[in-house]
Amino acid sequence: MSNLPDDAFRDTIGTIDESGNRKFIFPKKPSGKFYEYRKIVSYVLLAILIANPFIKINGNQFMMFNILERRFNIFGFPFWPQDFYLFVISMIVGVVFVVLFTVIFGRIFCGWICPQTIFLEMVFRRIEYWIDGDRGAQSRLARQEWNAEKIRKRLMKWTVFFLISFGIANVFLAYLVGSDELFLMVEQGPIAQSGNFIALLIFTAVFYFVFVWFREQVCIIACPYGRLQGVLLDNKSINVAYDFVRGEKEAGRAKFNKQEDRSAAGKGDCIDCHQCVHVCPMGIDIRNGTQLECTNCTACIDECDTIMETVGLPKGLIRYASEDEIEKKAPFKFTARMKGYTAVLLILIGVFVGMLFLRNDVQAIILRLPGQLFQHKGEKISNVYTYKIVNKTMKDYDNIHFELIDQKGEIKNVGKKYFKIKKEAISQGTLFIEIDQALLESDKTKVKIGVFEGKKLLETTTTNFLGPRSFN
Repeated sequence: MSNLPDDAFRDTIGTIDESGNRKFIFPKKPSGKFYEYRKIVSYVLLAILIANPFIKINGNQFMMFNILERRFNIFGFPFWPQDFYLFVISMIVGVVFVVLFTVIFGRIFCGWICPQTIFLEMVFRRIEYWIDGDRGAQSRLARQEWNAEKIRKRLMKWTVFFLISFGIANVFLAYLVGSDELFLMVEQGPIAQSGNFIALLIFTAVFYFVFVWFREQVCIIACPYGRLQGVLLDNKSINVAYDFVRGEKEAGRAKFNKQEDRSAAGKGDCIDCHQCVHVCPMGIDIRNGTQLECTNCTACIDECDTIMETVGLPKGLIRYASEDEIEKKAPFKFTARMKGYTAVLLILIGVFVGMLFLRNDVQAIILRLPGQLFQHKGEKISNVYTYKIVNKTMKDYDNIHFELIDQKGEIKNVGKKYFKIKKEAISQGTLFIEIDQALLESDKTKVKIGVFEGKKLLETTTTNFLGPRSFN
């Protein structure tokens, strides 16, 4: 990092002025190699994000996070409240992956993958450039009096932003309540589906507020990930970094003069054009080193490379690099900390995959009815139980019945012996288990019960069977 005399940038953020008021940023429209790569990645991810809740695998929505009904679908796998441990492990795997990625590549997730950045930079700002113009035009329009031109542009932009926010809210609602519920709301209308419609309007207002006014403040104030990078990053992490050794040299930065030999004068390659600052969507100066606000969006890399090419200096003054690489010319090394995170990640993935394979599509819970003792029925002992069977699939099961496994006895279901469980439904009821007293070895016997569809075993569960303490 350069030894700059003025470290005032550490006492404030780029979106707040000296009076503590919000300072709106008008970044220059980016262009360059990395920006083109980011557009490709962003639009692919946008297509995936929009399509996810409308894709179904074996009847299951590809992605759904129905918090109210505690139903989650991840990659087509349905997770019920009984599978919450799997959902927790999957979330931990995601967190560890992001942590490992940050330790190695810095905050690249924010600049390339985060939905907030993608929507803001690749959708809303591009529309803003189209309506309001580039950095200078936007700044002039903000200071301009409210005349016909400003009113026309503001109304056009705000209307387009509202429509996009409404579209995003529909997609978001499809993730929360399911695409089928969303289509049902469209079919039945807002009055019949007033609850979902009110939620849709709330989400629309939130997205509109975020992308019209709050914007980059989300990354600085609301998102905890920016705070984490200060803990996770070290001198070996690869970031969007300014090469202060090359940029400053002995005499520091200086404006470009094609008549002088900068090397002989000891001047750095940074010509102090401030284009990296003007293009930054967070309003920071990357030359001050790694900062909380930086999302590694690479806009400054593209802009600096363009300037360096223009003045005939080598590219890469701002690039992906670690501080050790810049200061000590040390190559990237997979450190012990990175190996540790990788090991933890691989273990968690292994555990998660193993649990997925062990998970059944049908889950049964059979418990003795509280407060009820066993009953004598001649030579047999009878216990009463309640059962709950969860069908986690998108297909109906017919001819469901119970059988004892590894134990002679009889199960009598209250009602019909054979019953049906509908898709994504729960069946509950009461049953009796009767076992010959001579077959009981103690007053508490562990019995294994199978849930069958016809002759096919779907699930097994165990419960306790109570009997007399002595057998005479």
